[in-house]
Amino acid sequence: MRAMAKKAKKKTGHGGATIALNKKAGHDYFIEERFEAGIALEGWEVKSLRAGRLQLKESYVVIKSGEAFLLGAHISALAAASTHVHPDPTRTRKLLLHRNELSRLIGAVERRGYTLVPTAMYWKRGRAKLEIGLAKGKKLYDKRATEKDRDWQRSKQRILKEI
Repeated sequence: MRAMAKKAKKKTGHGGATIALNKKAGHDYFIEERFEAGIALEGWEVKSLRAGRLQLKESYVVIKSGEAFLLGAHISALAAASTHVHPDPTRTRKLLLHRNELSRLIGAVERRGYTLVPTAMYWKRGRAKLEIGLAKGKKLYDKRATEKDRDWQRSKQRILKEI
């Protein structure tokens, strides 16, 4: 009998159901490398994430004393939150990364002048994961060029569709 090869699974981006995207990060930065990090959350935050109440627009990642933290991410508390919990929507949240990933990020940020920006948050096997981009800032003319390329691609698709 012949052994059948396993069918390769299609990878669609980062994984499971997307909670929130940070589209502004792609507009303001050249994202050169992406990392997946776990995130330390409280119970009310997980419930709010399941309801899709997260905003990553003004958030960023910092590295302090060999650990990565997410700052500025806004998780709105649900109205049904317990009375004994005092939710802080913009609290600093610890990111969970492997030691070798952290050391690579520290080297890139401190020596080569990169920035760490959150690009997406999604569910993976029931756990919330944060996608971090190792990024360089764009100048205004870079942003204009990107916009021009996007417009050209859109019009090119429109022309090809008509033909």
